Amino acid sequence: MIVTFTPNPSMDKTVSLPGPLQRGEVMRVVAVLEQAAGKGVNVARVLAASGEAVRTVLPFRDEAYLAALTAELGGDPLLEAVDPGPAGDAPAHRARTNTAVTEPDGTTTKINEPGPQLSEQDVRRATSALADHARDASWVVLSGSLPPGAPTDWYARMVTALRPTGCKIAIDTSDDPLAAVIAGLPAGSFDLLKPNSVELAQLTGGDGAAFEAAAARGEVAEIVEAARSLQSRGITNVLVTLGGAGAVLVTADGAWAASAPAVDVLSTVGAGDSSVAGFVLADVRGEDPGQCLANAVAYGSAAAGLPGTTLPTPQDVRRDDAAVRRLP
Repeated sequence: MIVTFTPNPSMDKTVSLPGPLQRGEVMRVVAVLEQAAGKGVNVARVLAASGEAVRTVLPFRDEAYLAALTAELGGDPLLEAVDPGPAGDAPAHRARTNTAVTEPDGTTTKINEPGPQLSEQDVRRATSALADHARDASWVVLSGSLPPGAPTDWYARMVTALRPTGCKIAIDTSDDPLAAVIAGLPAGSFDLLKPNSVELAQLTGGDGAAFEAAAARGEVAEIVEAARSLQSRGITNVLVTLGGAGAVLVTADGAWAASAPAVDVLSTVGAGDSSVAGFVLADVRGEDPGQCLANAVAYGSAAAGLPGTTLPTPQDVRRDDAAVRRLP
């Protein structure tokens, strides 16, 4: 069993334009797609489509959101962490709406709501529920932004709560929650971190654009050095995604780089989530680090080649086209 946690679930609305976005103008869309989503939910959907047993935990119940997701998947895939008490002691919450505006060349502009205000009680209940479900899990994936009211170090606290269960822990977040996770090392060690180039730069003082430009030329030494500075503090695997330039993986045993399969980019929504799912999927099947990296890159690239928030199935993935090399 793999468990994912989505602290800030969303209804994702993708609007496809017929041409480049014209600011301040009236434009007519060519397609609209609405899906129940959230980063942990996205990871769970990719894993489920690949045949893995998976559950995703939410910190609150939104009936409209659950109905939409259940309709899409043909069954109830969720374990909700929080219900209002019999006397209404927990307030009702609504999942946020995230709007992605996609241009024909794949450029995507995201407009994301902050999410509902969580109470201290919401946070405690969600943490407890997640730890309970983790007892039967091989991996727990913590993904996405935190809603208002959640403590900035919530993910770091969850690592502490999850460690006694013996599961592996993956974290994919950004900004202050990501900084808090790193600040919790080495005591709060975990198993997978998936920064992109900008997040890696923020954590290590580098330049995200320069990282990607160098990777496009096949030069990843500085990326490896930066990733290793994080890995050595207590992270088993640091997986740095680099868009069309592929990805780099650093572990205590070495470093690997993978090129991305060539795809016509239709939408980058869900690509990072798919990369996390691809890595975890390969790991639970006993594959080595290079194969885990290839699977991560193949799944992320497949997501980028699909419209809107459509997520890849195994039939969409071209793993053999993700060339991996071990680095000195």
